[in-house]
Amino acid sequence: MRRLIEEQLINWKNKPSGKSLLIRGARQVGKTYSVRNLGKSFKYFLEINFELEKEPHKFFQSNLDPDVICTNLSAYYNIPVKDGETLLFLDEIQACPPAITSLWSFHEKRPGLHVVAAGSLLEFTIKDLPSFGLGRIESLYMYPLSFDEFLLALGQDALFEVKRQASPSRPLNPALHNKLVNILKQFLLTGGLPEAVKTFVETSDLHEVQVVLDQLITGLEDDFSKYKKHVPVSRIREVFNSIVYQSGNKFILSKAALSANHKQINETLQLLEMAGLAYKVQHSSANGLPLGAGVHPNKFKVILFDHGVFQRILGLNLSEHLLADDFSAINKGNLAEQFVGIEFVKNFSPYGKPRLYYWHREKRGSNAEVDYLLQLNTRIIPVEVKSGTQGKMQSLYLFMKEKNIPVGVRISLENFSHYGSIHVFPLYGIENIFTHFA
Repeated sequence: MRRLIEEQLINWKNKPSGKSLLIRGARQVGKTYSVRNLGKSFKYFLEINFELEKEPHKFFQSNLDPDVICTNLSAYYNIPVKDGETLLFLDEIQACPPAITSLWSFHEKRPGLHVVAAGSLLEFTIKDLPSFGLGRIESLYMYPLSFDEFLLALGQDALFEVKRQASPSRPLNPALHNKLVNILKQFLLTGGLPEAVKTFVETSDLHEVQVVLDQLITGLEDDFSKYKKHVPVSRIREVFNSIVYQSGNKFILSKAALSANHKQINETLQLLEMAGLAYKVQHSSANGLPLGAGVHPNKFKVILFDHGVFQRILGLNLSEHLLADDFSAINKGNLAEQFVGIEFVKNFSPYGKPRLYYWHREKRGSNAEVDYLLQLNTRIIPVEVKSGTQGKMQSLYLFMKEKNIPVGVRISLENFSHYGSIHVFPLYGIENIFTHFA
């Protein structure tokens, strides 16, 4: 499967900076696959998996001199480690903390050697390290496949290119729009985890995809025991599931776990965020930029890292979903809002942690809410999400008037269009928003 982030990997390869690259992200998002693809562009490729292989740990325990490390690794694996010719890949590096510490020394003493490290649960390990090599290591965040990448996985390259050129002033031909909506329905049930996408591409069987998703969810839950030893696995599982059931609404801590206080639930949420399995959508007053300056720390929503996992936990009806002309009948748990949020995450810069915001005014007889607020360059772009093709936009207009915002965005099942100052993007066209307002 072609991953768009691989363009960033090629850019890193061609940079003269000589910094080691650390790829961060949740389990099963395709980090190893993409690095192996990058390895094909080198003369030599040396891969170490620190979870599966214990002997190589010894090469990082006593001497972190990169010349010594490279000599030992080359002898052990019988693969040359040469500057400019070898890609050294340290996979599941969180299992060997000294190897993480060694990354900065490669930049100092072997800047000509290309070193990539990857791992899940990295944030837990990095937090406990006394030094992380700030300024000497480049981080790249990776997520499940986006809708655009799903199109490419299906071999729909021409449709992908046509969609990328569309905008509110250049809508798609209705036949192409309808085809994209049908593919979107498949993507909503498949999600973006590579194994689930691969299963759908090979079988076209959504029921088989659901079996794969069940197995992936089991694997994620098995990992909960690794997050923090004094947090019960049952509590992590409760909060994880509560994210699904509270989706689209302000997250209520007291509803998240039966036998835990607010502090314990907040700690558990933080663990899920660090593992890359959840993202907070913070409430912002949106009185100016940056949006983070107006955050209310105790007022937030939470979305899951993958909409396929989300819908599987929710238990959506496959037949009902595929036959529906809009998503209102199957939009239990605010699937459309969850989907849009995680697509935003995938389209932010991969070089920094994503930040999501929304706006809510609570007044008697005058409640108003805008689903998402985007900070694009020097603009605040309010975004309202609709699951079908209908729906009023009072909250969006109210926000724009109150904050003196000239342009708003509506995301729905409609084709690209606009209603005056409201630019309409289809649910399959999230990436287009970023290029449109660039």
